[in-house]
Amino acid sequence: MMKKIGFFVGSLRKDSYSKKVAESFARLLPDGYQAVFIELGELPLYNQDYDDFGPVPESYQKFRGEVKQLDGVVFVTPEYNRSVPAVLKNALDVGSRPFGKSVWDKLPGLIVTVSPGAIGGFGANHHLRQSLVFLNVPTLQQPEAYVGHIADSIAEDGTIIPGTEQFFQTILDSYLAFLEKLTK
Repeated sequence: MMKKIGFFVGSLRKDSYSKKVAESFARLLPDGYQAVFIELGELPLYNQDYDDFGPVPESYQKFRGEVKQLDGVVFVTPEYNRSVPAVLKNALDVGSRPFGKSVWDKLPGLIVTVSPGAIGGFGANHHLRQSLVFLNVPTLQQPEAYVGHIADSIAEDGTIIPGTEQFFQTILDSYLAFLEKLTK
């Protein structure tokens, strides 16, 4: 049976580094797994009044329905001000409501943070982990995936260079083994 892995990219830029990294991970998925890129940019900021009093935005309903169809989740994000970008935090909030109906519950997760700087999005990685603990998303602990100096890992054609892709394969293999243990 085909397992669907949802990719959530924390950058809205058309040619973002995070998007390139997510696409590289998606290409590395073996047979039996399908990459599903989930759009975050169309979600209005979360407002509980929508759930309490209506109408619930169609984009919320669509997003929640898409996430419910997933077997695992991969978050690929830059770091903004030592934390996660607002678009990603908003998606977590939209999916966690209404109370008691979180779409995130028990979905095995992977966090990959990307940065042009040396520390590879360390702050974003750990802030996202904190939110995922509360949302009951079991998250791969090792190997950790901080991708620093990302510009040095992108070839002229925009693809990820082979040495970095090998690192990504190591991370992905560990994640898929983790997912398989949790979804038996």
